Amino acid sequence: MTETAITPDPAVPAAPAAPAGPHGYHHEKDLHLKRLRRIEGQIRGLQRMVEEDVYCIDILTQVSAGTKALQSFALQLLQEHLRHCVAEAAAKEGSASDEVDAKVEEATAAIARLLRS
Repeated sequence: MTETAITPDPAVPAAPAAPAGPHGYHHEKDLHLKRLRRIEGQIRGLQRMVEEDVYCIDILTQVSAGTKALQSFALQLLQEHLRHCVAEAAAKEGSASDEVDAKVEEATAAIARLLRS
């Protein structure tokens, strides 16, 4: 099986350079990696289903499960971003409202991307 490179969607603006960690998910990193490995297993299962000519509806059911798993993971990361990164920017003594506004805008853009997918 050949792998294809993923080309960025020109309609989605490139993310600005991310600040150095630790990030909001840092404390749950091992759990997140475990969850992503489980999702990866679901996706590999989809490949096997196609290779084995499984019934279309059964594959679609598993696609839906994989999509929901990724959406759930994304929402968890978003929650951690809001609790850590946005809250930290707002709590900084002498924090400029521009920094807080930038973090809120960043989160809003992430939410918009999730809603479009």
